[in-house]
Amino acid sequence: MQRAAGAVVGSAVGDALGAPFEFGPQGAFSARFPVPGAGGEMCGGGGWDPGEATDDTQMAVLVAESLLERGGPDLPDIFARFQRWAAAEPKDIGLQTEDVLTNGMPWDLAAAAHFQVNRRAAGNGSLMRASTSAVFFAPAGQEATMDAARRIAALTHGDRAAWEGTAIFHELVRVTFEGTDPLTALGDILTHVHPDHRDRYATVLSPDWHPDQAREFNGAVWPCLGSAVWALRTTTGFEDALRAAVDLGGDTDTVAAVTGGLAGAYYGLDAIPARWTEPLHVPLPGFDGRVLHLAELLDLAHRLGG
Repeated sequence: MQRAAGAVVGSAVGDALGAPFEFGPQGAFSARFPVPGAGGEMCGGGGWDPGEATDDTQMAVLVAESLLERGGPDLPDIFARFQRWAAAEPKDIGLQTEDVLTNGMPWDLAAAAHFQVNRRAAGNGSLMRASTSAVFFAPAGQEATMDAARRIAALTHGDRAAWEGTAIFHELVRVTFEGTDPLTALGDILTHVHPDHRDRYATVLSPDWHPDQAREFNGAVWPCLGSAVWALRTTTGFEDALRAAVDLGGDTDTVAAVTGGLAGAYYGLDAIPARWTEPLHVPLPGFDGRVLHLAELLDLAHRLGG
């Protein structure tokens, strides 16, 4: 349960920590907060209140509540919750996700229709929300958790690259819960990735890869996941991993959310600084003004991991 709570809360913390620095330059976080542990990092800005989580965590909560209320993956229900949320005009929503949720197509055709027209749908929008589903499906084993990741990702992302990245994240969380070092498990995990996408993920997940080598902006699924694994690999604690992730610049909220999910699962809830969890809150546009705080996220994690 320490690891499950760490994954859920860690992802939310990373999201809120990175949001004010989104689309900023490399090193902006450390330039503003040069002394680790000094405090004040949940600063808000860029339209976000201190500790406010973005669409990354909002969608993760919607997935979680559907899984718990429906007793498992009810894909039309998850999609309907996404649509209700999108219709409430959240502060932030990915362009692709917004189009899929508002194009009027049914749940099982909307993402595929978007991909057929645009031919570009490998954003990190399905990866960013995967912390809660990773916790829920972890007890079901490797095949089941990776399959579930792909199915939920496909609700908004028609490109299989996004499905595979989300599946890798699910499996990294699962093996971490088992007490396995997720970095040593990567080789085996990659053998379960679709052959058409295996080599590209092997590149960004290799020990000698650095985010500066990315071929795309880190809003794409490959460098986003690669950056999160890099941050975990090159640091020695939750706080340092999150600092490294946000300092990469670019899509800081999502890179930090994915890093926080992995690092939270790895180091556990107790490794997450209280000064980051105390102001944490997750508004849910479209759901009667609900706002989740740490206690509600912990309850959610407990039920997901139960």
